[in-house]
Amino acid sequence: MSAVGVPDAAPGYVLHTYPYRETSLIVEAYTRDHGRVALVARGARRPQSAFRGALLSFQPLLLSWTGKRDLRTLTRAEWHGARPPLKGQSLMCGFYLNELLLKLLARDDPHEALFAVYEETLGALGEAQEPSVLLRRFEIALLRELGYAVVLDRDVERDEPVARESTYVYLVERGPVRGGAPGNGVELSGQTLIDMQSGEFSNPVTQLQSKLLMRALINHYLGRQVLHTRQLLRDLQEL
Repeated sequence: MSAVGVPDAAPGYVLHTYPYRETSLIVEAYTRDHGRVALVARGARRPQSAFRGALLSFQPLLLSWTGKRDLRTLTRAEWHGARPPLKGQSLMCGFYLNELLLKLLARDDPHEALFAVYEETLGALGEAQEPSVLLRRFEIALLRELGYAVVLDRDVERDEPVARESTYVYLVERGPVRGGAPGNGVELSGQTLIDMQSGEFSNPVTQLQSKLLMRALINHYLGRQVLHTRQLLRDLQEL
């Protein structure tokens, strides 16, 4: 990256847009090489703007911008291939991924491996794969990539491998403890921990317990921030 901007187009995705002044947009973008960036798309709301139709969520883009402050100026946005549009529950799951990235990723902090996971998850959502499984895998990858220790394979108190037949309590910022007091964390089976470590979520008990665990962990790291898409997903599942 040069002192004034990105000389070559950067692969990225639109996470969110909102109006700016009379005719422009603020674009929150997630890029492979530069992380999360905030860009001004000047005149993007005008009918003749070159940006109209390009700044869509969940579509791979090539983005260029100028400036080196927190809010830069978008100079180019072109589709880089195309994905089938997400629909229904998959669409809501996509918005959930975007909200997680907006609220947990610091700006200008690239995570190339996480970007690849994000792309893979969008592709799988477009193929109508099981959303809950995809969300759990992404949540685990996100927290680990951000440096939060998500220990799933060892009893952190005894420093021994998790036993599938035992029951554990997962303590936030520590990990699983066999025979811990349920009120101090999330109770789950050793089998669930082993399944989560291997990315296997076919067991209904694993699906339920992993959702409760990841909800607790993400709530902790969000602090006072609220995930609006989570409530929308709950409402959708109750219809």
